[in-house]
Amino acid sequence: MGFLFALFINSIFIFIQSYSCDAKDLKACKFDAIYQLGDSISDTGNSIVEMPQLYHARFPYGQTIHKATGRSSDGYLIIDYIAQSAGLPLLEPYENPNSTFSHGVDFAVAGATASSIKTIINWHIPLPYTNSSLYVQNKWLKKHLSAICNDKKECKRKLKHALYMIGTIGCNDYIIAFQYGKSIEEVKVMVPRVIQSIKTAIRKVIDYGAYRVVVPGAFQLGCAPSFLTVFSSNKSSYDSHGCLKDYNDFFMYHNNHLQVALQKIRKKNPHIHIIYGDLYGALEWILDNFSNLGFKSLRKGCCGIGGRFNYNPSIKKMCGAHGVPICSNPKEYVFWDGSHFTHQANKYMSKWLIKDILPQLHCNI
Repeated sequence: MGFLFALFINSIFIFIQSYSCDAKDLKACKFDAIYQLGDSISDTGNSIVEMPQLYHARFPYGQTIHKATGRSSDGYLIIDYIAQSAGLPLLEPYENPNSTFSHGVDFAVAGATASSIKTIINWHIPLPYTNSSLYVQNKWLKKHLSAICNDKKECKRKLKHALYMIGTIGCNDYIIAFQYGKSIEEVKVMVPRVIQSIKTAIRKVIDYGAYRVVVPGAFQLGCAPSFLTVFSSNKSSYDSHGCLKDYNDFFMYHNNHLQVALQKIRKKNPHIHIIYGDLYGALEWILDNFSNLGFKSLRKGCCGIGGRFNYNPSIKKMCGAHGVPICSNPKEYVFWDGSHFTHQANKYMSKWLIKDILPQLHCNI
């Protein structure tokens, strides 16, 4: 019995180590630039240029890296670890006038939707707090590329060794609808239009000259402190991790539609590497192995106050508001605030994601 237990523990250690080691990273792809479009999961500072009063413009956001940069975390984001894995500097935000864009650009904006403002209005739901939708970000990308390329041919040559990240994006479209009181079945009606916006963005970057495109899907927001606090009374069942199963099933519904759309684009562009970024799978791995990874809290926010999950939807009681407490060790938490990951969780998710996408990038490893 003791031998079998030791063998079991050793197997777990080897499994975790295989995702934690840096033996294989994105340097094999020799990327010279990364272009990121998306929302708060990958925003390195655009939103705080638009709205300097946002809480993530100051401590405790960024406390683990000793600098508040506008990232919605106590430290780095997944895109930061991807850039490091590729041997590139961290991406600078497009809207910061001091950015140099030496190795790519981050166009992502916290709160951004995949759908245009016109589409949001047609759905009769509240507008997001930023107008910088995926459509707007793509216009920024086009403007940026026109400044570094004389024509499409030159752009295709220059961008051959760049990595494009489109997402996460689309979750805010759904979150706004859920917060407005729409049911899961009602929000499902929005999915085809959201996916269409993402497909349009992918086609545009391919037209610009993108050769390798990663499109991350949604993660299990039904595990986030904000969802668990606000929507737990909506007669949703719970999964084995104590997350809201019906909402997680919805985000998988989005992911399934996204993967079907990516397959269709691949068939029309067989020479382009278009990869699905499985954030759902990355977080599932953390949830399944959380204690072995050093986590002690799966669903509570490190920074927050109120109820079982350290979250209160009041603007005066959210992470960053005066008097809102912070946990003593963010490394032990998966979620930093109501819906964003800690530095440590982002680190593990990025390593899982890189291991998953690397073979699909076909970088002649």
